[in-house]
Amino acid sequence: MLPALIGLTTAAAAAGYQSMAPTGQWYGQTFCAGARGSKQIALTYDDGPNDPHTFKLLEVLAKHDVRATFFMMGRYVQQRPDIARAVAQAGHVIGNHTLTHPNLIFKSSAETRRELVDCHQVLQEAIGEHSNLFRPPFGGRRPATLRIARDIGLQPVMWNVTGYDWNAPPAGVIERKVARQMRGGDVILLHDGEHRAFGANRAQTVMATENLIRRYRDHGYEFVTVAKMLNAGYQPTVAE
Repeated sequence: MLPALIGLTTAAAAAGYQSMAPTGQWYGQTFCAGARGSKQIALTYDDGPNDPHTFKLLEVLAKHDVRATFFMMGRYVQQRPDIARAVAQAGHVIGNHTLTHPNLIFKSSAETRRELVDCHQVLQEAIGEHSNLFRPPFGGRRPATLRIARDIGLQPVMWNVTGYDWNAPPAGVIERKVARQMRGGDVILLHDGEHRAFGANRAQTVMATENLIRRYRDHGYEFVTVAKMLNAGYQPTVAE
């Protein structure tokens, strides 16, 4: 009895981990990195648009002629469509990050579909045609989450490197955390906004972004959008 109980507990823990693990593939294939060892890097930013730090980030990216991928919350786009338009007009890729940023693990199929469809419609109204990329808030997903996303034509995108910047640590800390995980072909998760409140201070992320661009360009890396990385083809990350 005890071994069976331990086995069930272990399986439940593994299932829970896979529902949040950025590179986990148990519940369906997601894009989380390009080919290992590639010289391409994709910078991605969640939880925007955000004033003023999305604008400040755009300045840094323009200075270095880098295009990035922004996963935007619909309710913030409703609040500030002008920021979303500025991101699109600068040539960056914009993806769907739901309307209100719930953990979709705990949402019904109907609620999940509504979050994705409503965000898509808000983005459509603000910027017109945009990418089919979708990132689940917190990385949380179930098989139904990915099935619904694909049913409405969305490509689920995760990440394999994170700057752990949601609590706004110093730029040097963000940069070091990213550097420890880099292996080439990476999709880096950073934040230009904060899901709990509009107007979050992301100055440290902006600074870290400039440091990372300089550092990896000096080592021969190219910064691309997730869309470009996908179009170039990739090898899915092995499930962890």
